Amino acid sequence: MRYWREIYAAMNDSDPKTTSTFPRANIDDAVRPTRAEIDLSAIAANFQSVARYVGVDVWGVVKADAYGHGAVEVSAALVRAGAKGLCVALVEEGLELRRAGISAQILVMSGVYGDGLDEAIDAGLTPVIFDRSQLEPLARFARRGQIARVHLKIDTGMSRLGISTPDVARTCEALASMPHVRVDGLMTHFADADCDDASYTDVQIDRFVEAEAAARRAGLTPTVRHACNSAGAFRFARARMELVRTGIVLYGVAPFPHDGPALMPAFSLRTAVLALREVPAGTPVGYAGNYRCSKTTVLATIPIGYADGFFRRLSSEAEALVRGERAKVVGNVSMDMASIDVTAIAKTVGVSVGDEVVLLGSQRGALGSDLIRAEEIAARVGTIPYEVLCAVSRRVPRSYVYKPAPARSP
Repeated sequence: MRYWREIYAAMNDSDPKTTSTFPRANIDDAVRPTRAEIDLSAIAANFQSVARYVGVDVWGVVKADAYGHGAVEVSAALVRAGAKGLCVALVEEGLELRRAGISAQILVMSGVYGDGLDEAIDAGLTPVIFDRSQLEPLARFARRGQIARVHLKIDTGMSRLGISTPDVARTCEALASMPHVRVDGLMTHFADADCDDASYTDVQIDRFVEAEAAARRAGLTPTVRHACNSAGAFRFARARMELVRTGIVLYGVAPFPHDGPALMPAFSLRTAVLALREVPAGTPVGYAGNYRCSKTTVLATIPIGYADGFFRRLSSEAEALVRGERAKVVGNVSMDMASIDVTAIAKTVGVSVGDEVVLLGSQRGALGSDLIRAEEIAARVGTIPYEVLCAVSRRVPRSYVYKPAPARSP
């Protein structure tokens, strides 16, 4: 199988850059029915809805493998939908997109490490400068006779990365004296744009405006300014500036209840019934026997577990869809398998080995349809939807669908 050949090739390759690479499971080689299905048309539709709503350029955030959706495939879909730029966290992520033929602007938001600056500039990536220590490595490009195009990050209150506001003028003066460096963009990052209290974000916006004024007095002439993540783009019109950086909303998840555009979930996690058994009342289920059936129960075993990103914390907490109906996960989720109670479904519409089971996403059945959102799973385990999507592991193959929107009547 191609998937295993790729693994063996990586293990035997003498190049240290590839020996640690573990490729994602390939859908064409998958034997197990567990898979993630990504609706690229939903991502494209979300992008276009957000762009219409905010009225400025939208750069898609595709870091962390596009939040588990697949960076290359999602990036290609976003560019087709009209995205002029993409945002990654790492140089490696940007290089992956370049190797795949993605030619859009790519911003490396978390900066660069070691010799990554040279690789980034050579590949046409735009690194983010966030510390004065990064100015000295930029001097190399003067000796090479090459222009380094960068964005400068201001720390307005995230306290993570960025030039502190008291140091903005001095840093900008230094950059303005470097003719081989072109500061094309000025940016910041909001700490709590999704919180009910908007006061701190307002403070950050004001600090950014002051920092921009200081940068221009120092001689910098950035052509774009950007501050908004998904929540900021929806809530703070005055901070949209020339572009916004949106991630989670492109994947169909709202960072907070909002009155903005409707969003279409793009990620579904699907598997199938592996085995069925009817057990009497009192039967323990799974490791440690923490769950015991209160009555005669029909159990379905499904081939998915915490190694796939289906959290162990969902033990006896989550629900799955079978034939469009909800079935409760019972017993402890193990590394590779879980159990669900399908007693009621077996009585009404019947259950068979091989029936599709949906852990995340929608399913239609004989009696109707239902949808399990990432927000629901996040609430059950006490986390955020971002982690739910990113947690689905590389051994779960991704398949991609594109469903063109129906033609409008003239």
